[in-house]
Order: sequence, then C-alpha cells, then structure tokens
Amino acid sequence: MTVTEIEPLSKIRFKVYLDGSFAFVLYKGELSRFSITAGAEISRETVEMIRREVVFKRAKLRAMYLLEDMDRTEAGLREKLRQGLYPEDAAEEAIQYVKSFGYLDDLRYAENFVRTRKGSKSRRELQALLLRKGIPADKIEAAFEAGYSEEKDGEEEAVRRILRKKRFFPESADEAQTRKIYAYLARKGFRYETIRQVIQNYNENA
Repeated sequence: MTVTEIEPLSKIRFKVYLDGSFAFVLYKGELSRFSITAGAEISRETVEMIRREVVFKRAKLRAMYLLEDMDRTEAGLREKLRQGLYPEDAAEEAIQYVKSFGYLDDLRYAENFVRTRKGSKSRRELQALLLRKGIPADKIEAAFEAGYSEEKDGEEEAVRRILRKKRFFPESADEAQTRKIYAYLARKGFRYETIRQVIQNYNENA
C-alpha cells in the first residue's frame, strides 16, 4: 500500500491516506514511529498493526472519555467518534467495548430522559426528542412503560405545571384565553381529555 497523502489537522495530528483513501489519523510521533511519509510503501501487516494498536485503542479511550463527560445515546456516541475521524469499524468496536461494561445503554438513557422531563413535556414531545437522539422506537416505548406507570397522573401534572408557569387561572380566564391555552397544550401533544380534566378541576396549589 502507498501513502498517497498526509494532511495536517494541527501541528501534531495528521490524516493519513493510503492508496488515495482516508485511512486514519496519527500523531506526529506515530508517523515517525511507523516511518510514514508521503509516497512511502507500507505493508498491510503494518497497517493492521497501526489500526489495532493505535487507532482502535484510541477510539476506546475516546469513547470512555466522552461518556465520563456526559451520558450519551449509542447514536450520539457514534456521531462524536465519527466527528473525531475514527474509522467506522474502530468506532463500532469502541461502542461494543463500552457497552460491555454497561457504560452505554439506550434504554437506561431513555428511562432517565422520560423520568426527568415527563413533568413538563407531553409523551409526544418526549418521543420526538428521543427519536431525534437516535433511540430505537421499542426502547422509547419501554421507557414510557417504566416512566409512566401512573401515566394519567404524570400527564396531568405536566399540564398543571404548564398552567402554573403561564399563570393561567381557569376561574378568572375568559373564553378566548381558555381556547388559547387548550390549543397551546394540544400542540404540545397533550390529549384533550387530560387538558379538560385538569382545567375543570384545577387547583393552583395541587
């Protein structure tokens, strides 16, 4: 294989291209260690050694660091590794590595997400947010089952919180204000029956 290009990313990091295709990112000292220069020939055995001993190892360490920084979804972690220019197979191995220790769990992430936000957002909003984060639909549903064991109460409390936040008082609101709050809550994904029950039985201190 031929080193066709070495593209600087910084003073110490470089993208290495083999036979015209991007292969991996190495640091300056690693270029010297493996005698990688533009136009040089490099054996497949050396390439595989670099991938296993340097790139894959670094991807695992990077994945661990990213999860220490904050909890992430599998899709989110994969995207961060992609942005870090880790090859797809290196990113996949890193993901499987952290999953084997229980550090990456989409269901746990979804359950925590629902648990901490169900008091201010509707199920439809939560579902949309989790789908955008790359959580599979079956895990979202499982998270809802865990987080909404008292589904009706959970949705009603979310509506009450919004009414308090918007300082909406049913006993003093006129028809136009009431229609407006119904429409607002419906757009946020709350069911009509839930909205009606809360507004009819509203107690600001509940």
